[in-house]
Amino acid sequence: MDLETPRLRVRELTPGDLDAVHAILDLDLSMNPCTRPERARWLDWTILGYEQQRRLHQMPYGDRGVVLRSTGELVGLAGLVPSMMPFGLLPHHPDTSAHNIPEVGLFWAVASAHQRNGYAAEAGAALVDFAFRQWQVRRIVATTEDTNAASAGVMRRIGMRVDRNPAPAPFFLETVGIIDNTGDEPEWPAQF
Repeated sequence: MDLETPRLRVRELTPGDLDAVHAILDLDLSMNPCTRPERARWLDWTILGYEQQRRLHQMPYGDRGVVLRSTGELVGLAGLVPSMMPFGLLPHHPDTSAHNIPEVGLFWAVASAHQRNGYAAEAGAALVDFAFRQWQVRRIVATTEDTNAASAGVMRRIGMRVDRNPAPAPFFLETVGIIDNTGDEPEWPAQF
């Protein structure tokens, strides 16, 4: 799955992306930091997952590289990921259960040097459009901490309604963006 926007290409990661991915996720943003060898194993697993998902006709979950079309520089990552949390704790989620509910999650991370350029919103919007049109998913969610105003801003820019968990727990369900697929009902079988 490759997606293009006016400024970006969202593409599968390759082994040659290891240094850039490690620099962004582990050294710059410190998102669950890994050593370079640990990140290499993660990248191998991610790349193997692309092929297996295609073979099994499954949704292309996982991280993708966000690349500037003008230069080819990898400036971030974005992807569709499984997200299972007690979303029913949120005031405006359609399910009111306190049980964990599986949803399609949206993820983004942009290198500090490239933040505030709208790249996260542009890549996120492309992924939402892809998931709604190609895979007919019902809903997409994104989560962040209450203190991450920039991430909540990205959620709003791509059309998500932003909801806040009124309870102090769980800590990983503080601020959640939710966008529903309002398109026509799919005609099955879906085209893969």
